[in-house]
Amino acid sequence: MEIGLNLPVVNPSATPAILREIAQRAEALGFAELYLGEHVVLFDDPADGYPGADDGRAFFASRANLPDPIQTLTWLAGFTDRIRLATGVALIPQRNPVYTAKHVATLDYLSGGRFDFTIGIGWNRDEFAACNVEWDDRAERCREYVEVMKRLWCDPVSQFSGRFYELPACRQHPKPIQQPHPPLWFGGVTEAALVRVADLGTGWYVFDRTPGELAHGRRRLHELSVERSRDPSEVKIILGVWNRLPVSVEVVDEYRRAGCDQFVVSLVGPTVADLFDQLDWFARELVGRDDGELG
Repeated sequence: MEIGLNLPVVNPSATPAILREIAQRAEALGFAELYLGEHVVLFDDPADGYPGADDGRAFFASRANLPDPIQTLTWLAGFTDRIRLATGVALIPQRNPVYTAKHVATLDYLSGGRFDFTIGIGWNRDEFAACNVEWDDRAERCREYVEVMKRLWCDPVSQFSGRFYELPACRQHPKPIQQPHPPLWFGGVTEAALVRVADLGTGWYVFDRTPGELAHGRRRLHELSVERSRDPSEVKIILGVWNRLPVSVEVVDEYRRAGCDQFVVSLVGPTVADLFDQLDWFARELVGRDDGELG
């Protein structure tokens, strides 16, 4: 099982120079992937509670630094050589799909094909209002925008006509290095989210779920894949943790047995020294262990 790393952008100690050093050190220590999530604006009193916490409170404050994930990962690609880069997640229904396709292709091109595109439909209706995008049709809009982006990544001449978007015949370059396009992973824990994975995805990204919850989702995803004549083993299962669950060798082993392909840890220490101490601990205890060592 691989070990990924959520970049600590919400930590005020994590300056650009520190983020660069963390990325480079994570690569040297053997981490598989770097992750960065997305919120284009934040609210002091959001209408919707954060679904990843029992009390509905997000782990980041409304004044937290949240740089654009695709731009930041593109920047970090220039300081790294091997480690993969992933959004965790990008809120596609809020974005213009033509620009997003361009940014994704550029990141994949400049990184030498190291990008995994993790997609979500969002949980905060205030953020959609700020982007002047309808909330209720975000799931359908997401599917259509994914198709627009695929046309731009894959077709010599791209064209699309749908309910939400009209793309006239055009050309977009560079194309992604990974063919036909970067892997598409989808976040979420609802039945509809699992259906999106089975229909469109090569990965399922889930955050702060217990091993039992992960195993249940994996079984349902297996059923949905079989119904679509897909090989369930083609779908990668990625789990990220922040602070809801303790992280230990024993806990990670539970997730491996539950079917997790990549376990994504987070650095939550208050100081720079804490961040690097945690990074070294994760590397020492988790990275590079094979299944036998874990269990």
